[in-house]
Amino acid sequence: MSFETITLSDSQAGTSASILALGFNCYRFQAAPQGRPVEVLWSAPNFAEGTERPSGSGIPILFPFPGRLAGTEFHWEGKTYHLQPGDKFGNAIHGFVHTRTWRVVERSERRVTGVFQASVDDPSLAASWPADFKITATYELDGNTLRSHFRLENPDTVNALPCGFGTHPYFCVPLGGSAPDECRVSIPARQRWKLADMLVTGEREPVADPAGFQSGLRFGEMQFDDCFTDLIFEGEICRAQIADPTSGNRLTMTFGKSFRECVVYNPPHRQAVCVEPLTCPPDPFRLSKLGVDAGLRILKPGEWFEANVEMEVS
Repeated sequence: MSFETITLSDSQAGTSASILALGFNCYRFQAAPQGRPVEVLWSAPNFAEGTERPSGSGIPILFPFPGRLAGTEFHWEGKTYHLQPGDKFGNAIHGFVHTRTWRVVERSERRVTGVFQASVDDPSLAASWPADFKITATYELDGNTLRSHFRLENPDTVNALPCGFGTHPYFCVPLGGSAPDECRVSIPARQRWKLADMLVTGEREPVADPAGFQSGLRFGEMQFDDCFTDLIFEGEICRAQIADPTSGNRLTMTFGKSFRECVVYNPPHRQAVCVEPLTCPPDPFRLSKLGVDAGLRILKPGEWFEANVEMEVS
């Protein structure tokens, strides 16, 4: 099966981005700081053919839940919903929209908008979640900046929508340089959620060196698959960075207060690092039942919220 690819370009800046209709995944962003091309996002060589793992390349979009849910049964308001296992532990993971084809509803040279609504684009999902859900995503290329805007809504006329949202970017390391281990990754967080069997327990603990996390960790010493919280905001903005000392390139990702958590993950191939803003930790439904403030969103029919993420290379 082939999937449509949408390519954005800023001819004046010499930059481009490519989005696959499968998952509306922006799997390629080529910036040109100082006029030199650099690949910002890592993706598997054949990702555009739709044969690779949808959550393993580019920027997977995670909705209506980010990260793992315990097992494959989701219990909500007295009903049980059966989900598909998605990780090696047999847990459901990352929601539904990253594995399904989206509709492109608007496009221009530097901007594209896609939509996925469960009842319209995959009615079989009615048996998998308590309410209908809709997500609208827009990517806009502006020089060496890629902006993304997301609208998450409940189009259901009867049922409330429990949900969480996140993005899962795979950032190339190095960023045009020759020494990946020397790159520095800044993580703007003061705490992390404790894990047991890769599931959030509901307890939090301080990171060992928050100042060091914020100033930048050496990539060669990083080995994470962790969910961080108590994020550090500058006004309304949280900022994470990857600095490549051999190329002089710096990637800055900023996001707003719709996001409360940030997962950091080092894929085994060590060609990328994932810095993933989330509106909640994984499995906020179970945590909320335990009395934990997990940022779970429960949207009444017609309600919605928005989130923005921006990536700039300098």
